[in-house]
Amino acid sequence: MNDDIKSAREIALEKAAKLGEATPEERLRWQYVPEGERLGVKYLNEDINLIVDLQRYPENVRQYINEGAEDILIRNINLPKDDGARKSARRTMDGLKILKRDKAALENVYSKLRRIFNHYAQQGQQQKQEAYETLKVQFAAKLQEAIKQQTGTTAGYKIDVERQPQFQEEWRRVQAQLDLQYIKLLDEYKLELKAIP
Repeated sequence: MNDDIKSAREIALEKAAKLGEATPEERLRWQYVPEGERLGVKYLNEDINLIVDLQRYPENVRQYINEGAEDILIRNINLPKDDGARKSARRTMDGLKILKRDKAALENVYSKLRRIFNHYAQQGQQQKQEAYETLKVQFAAKLQEAIKQQTGTTAGYKIDVERQPQFQEEWRRVQAQLDLQYIKLLDEYKLELKAIP
């Protein structure tokens, strides 16, 4: 009976044997995609010339380097919530121009990204400001009502609504909800970017 029980190691070894030996292409991918990811991170965090750094790799592995770097760059395209995020998005998009071959398809997606970024920066911020003021008024009314129920009056009570932890928590939730519509579009565009050769 004990002969039938196999260790996890034995099972894993059997599965590995069934899969067979890794192909040379798989080995190159395993080695150089992570290298490309490191290059993508380096490009975003340091002032390096991506073209020069790519030239340091042999021609037969550049596609894997590109794949890893592209993945990092695409993942780092985010909503332009501040100047730093806007600069990062521009740098990321510049890097992808170097890595992608189909410049027309890339520019097509970039125009969609620019539209969403501009809308977010203009109307999105206005929506947030309006939502903030509305929430503030509603929260103040609720607080006044709660005070009135507890004390019978609201006279003499001045509460800074914005400093209340419950208000801050609700505001974070509202912000996330407002950003979600943009994030969904952004995720669609990132998938389009991934598909471009």
